[in-house]
Amino acid sequence: MDEKQAARAAVREFLRSRRDRISPADAGLPPAGTRRRVQGLRREEVALLAGISPEYYIRLERGRATGPSPGVVESIAAVLRLDDDERAHLDRLLSALTPDARKHRTPTATATISPGIRVLLDSIDHLPAVVCNPRLDLLAANDLARALYAAMLDTDGPVNSARFLFLDEHAARNLFPEWERVAADAVSILRIEAGRHPDDPELIALIGHLSTRSSAFRTRWAAHDVKTHRAGTKVFRHPLIGTLTLPFENLTIDNSSDQVMTVFTPQPGSPEHDAIRLLASWNAHTPTAGHTETIPDRS
Repeated sequence: MDEKQAARAAVREFLRSRRDRISPADAGLPPAGTRRRVQGLRREEVALLAGISPEYYIRLERGRATGPSPGVVESIAAVLRLDDDERAHLDRLLSALTPDARKHRTPTATATISPGIRVLLDSIDHLPAVVCNPRLDLLAANDLARALYAAMLDTDGPVNSARFLFLDEHAARNLFPEWERVAADAVSILRIEAGRHPDDPELIALIGHLSTRSSAFRTRWAAHDVKTHRAGTKVFRHPLIGTLTLPFENLTIDNSSDQVMTVFTPQPGSPEHDAIRLLASWNAHTPTAGHTETIPDRS
């Protein structure tokens, strides 16, 4: 499949997946009887609700209607009830159909951090902090983060969150009690990156490897759900400090590299803050304490 065919397939599969989740009743259409063969809305029904011709919508879903107006896309997004992440993803997929967009595509995710980011990570000695790229490669971590993520860092192969979640599922479920949510978020992030860089060979290899090795990944990948990196909370289970819920902030490092620094930010005086202090005290006696470490690629 060439690049243009891949771009068309991405549009078709995403729109079809969004149609499938909306029933005629949800859309305010009359009952369709018992001979209905599709799970959700038909393409003609989407066109009717969006106020466009069925022929045009079919061409658009097949990736053959380049340059739809913002009003048309907005109408389709409203019918399919796309959230902000899904709408942005659709815009990227439609844009990728044009030759100019493919020609001026931004560089793919980098796998190294700058010296300045290393200095910044070294300065954060009281909070766990990691740097990842959009492929979910774990590029660097400060001492506290290495202690917190020890189970992931001790696994074989490249240090990548999605690989750990789906190819070492037992260890991942031990580290992340809310494995289902964390796994769904990871796949959604990769799906966005695939829309931005469908020709990234490392991303293609990662998705292919996960798809062949993990049915749990395949199921989630087929759902076409998308979600951006956002601040939130993550639950960890650690052998020293037990189970705790840590809030985190995601900081974009450089728009050209799309690297994200995640800093876990428990409130001072909270039990979570005390647990992190205990982890810091324990980690201070380990041989690697006192510096940030770049995560090696052990592929």
